[in-house]
Amino acid sequence: MPDIIEITDFNAPELDAFARLNERDLLNRDKPENGMFVAESPKVIERALDAGCEPVSLLLERKHIEGEAKDIIRRCGNIPVYTADFDILTQITGFELTRGALCLMKRKPLRSVSEVCEGASRIAILERIMNPTNVGAIFRSAAALGFDAVLLTYECSDPLYRRAIRVSMGTVFQIPWAFIDKDGWQDKTFEHLKSQGFSTVSMALEDDSVLLDDEKLNREEKLAVILGSEGEGLEKRTVELSDYTVRIPMMHGVDSLNVAAASAVAFWQLGMRK
Repeated sequence: MPDIIEITDFNAPELDAFARLNERDLLNRDKPENGMFVAESPKVIERALDAGCEPVSLLLERKHIEGEAKDIIRRCGNIPVYTADFDILTQITGFELTRGALCLMKRKPLRSVSEVCEGASRIAILERIMNPTNVGAIFRSAAALGFDAVLLTYECSDPLYRRAIRVSMGTVFQIPWAFIDKDGWQDKTFEHLKSQGFSTVSMALEDDSVLLDDEKLNREEKLAVILGSEGEGLEKRTVELSDYTVRIPMMHGVDSLNVAAASAVAFWQLGMRK
């Protein structure tokens, strides 16, 4: 039976992980094996549980204990279930957006680039994308539009940051992902992708860019599509190493889309739709 614990004070230490620890505290870079994250909303929590994430504690609006979160409580087993009045819970930033359910979970061991690439035919690579909203949106598009995996450079926002999880609607638990090693990442990553039969596609506004609907792209069996930072785009070295440089056709003098929007367009055109 779960241990239902009533919270009457916003400053209760049981709420620290939900209300006061920042993302870096939860990530615990010094001891990543002890890292945690917070999943928000019943659907997202269910997707995390489906992916094998281990729950630590739940924080629920009281009405959900016998409502939307009933099955989640059952699946989580004997962990603390904290509950409180809505006016206490809304002191937690963004709680009103969570549909009344938060779950603290342990991070699973990080995967390697090789593990993520194995068996994949469409991979997205995110270079220096630091906005967690954009990272989450890209994951959601990757899941919906036929991409198998995501690789992230070391500067990117962590996919298990709270906002990234929420925006992705939990697809960060469905799409395999890995961080690329910092040292010499471009040469090593491109060499590995080439050895696995991938052609690389830089999304960039260059003079020699081909259009996204180019027939050669659609004939490629394996593609790795690289998306750059919101402000500066891709590094020059990344573009130079790529097999293709690709742009999305624009009208009305618009030169580019937000990176999350661009990812959706690119994934739709290049994804392996079943």
